[in-house]
Amino acid sequence: MKFAICNETFRHHDFEGTCAEARRHGYTGLEVAPFTLGDVSAITPEKAAALGKIVRDHDLEMVGLHWLLAKTEGYHLTDPSAEIHRRTFDYARHLTDICQGMGGNIMVWGSPLQRSLDPSWDRGEAEERFVGFFQRLSPHLAAAGVTIAFEFLGPAETNFINTAAETISLLEKINSPNVRLHLDVKAMSSDTRAIPEIVRASLPWTAHFHANDPNLRGPGMGEVDFNAIAAVLKEENYGGWVSVEVFDTTVEPDLLAGESIRNLRSAFA
Repeated sequence: MKFAICNETFRHHDFEGTCAEARRHGYTGLEVAPFTLGDVSAITPEKAAALGKIVRDHDLEMVGLHWLLAKTEGYHLTDPSAEIHRRTFDYARHLTDICQGMGGNIMVWGSPLQRSLDPSWDRGEAEERFVGFFQRLSPHLAAAGVTIAFEFLGPAETNFINTAAETISLLEKINSPNVRLHLDVKAMSSDTRAIPEIVRASLPWTAHFHANDPNLRGPGMGEVDFNAIAAVLKEENYGGWVSVEVFDTTVEPDLLAGESIRNLRSAFA
């Protein structure tokens, strides 16, 4: 199994230092949040290539991007405004180019605030905008060799797309090999179904996997039985990345990264 970690975990380091820390802990892949790179709009193909080289120079693979719309303004996936829709679409194309330029091929689309529905919006129309957005984006994704891994999130975070089943029903309508499913342990914990059951049923659609815990720490650092999840991933021959995404900034990155990969190695042994 291939283990990666999200770069914002190492919040005390610059990009080179982050790569060094990730590799020191034993990870072989790096996943990047665009907002950590500064002014995203100013990232040229040359800059993206240079960043990707830094990743590879540290003996890491560039997995891709996540937290795509975090710390941004003016973007929204389901807003009925044609101008906001166009602006978001253009930004998604730009992120695709950055991902390709850095050498990545996965973009995890979560961004709950930038997809939640206003009470005045018609849900059916919002779903149509959602499907149309990714259908139009798909040719650019295909040309870049990039896959969107769409992340369902719990109802505490968003009122739009809360389960794997709901996501898959929309993916069927999009009907693109470059728009698939993302599984996240924290998100799955809000479902009524057992997490191993969700994983087993969803893997044919799954492009990427985030290992964490509802307590905002790493895999195996909370109450969720990650060994049971790992067993399903092994049994079903999941071949993608297992990427650590943590959120608890009260814990030092060194502890989060170190304990997470120890738990991953144990679970997948």
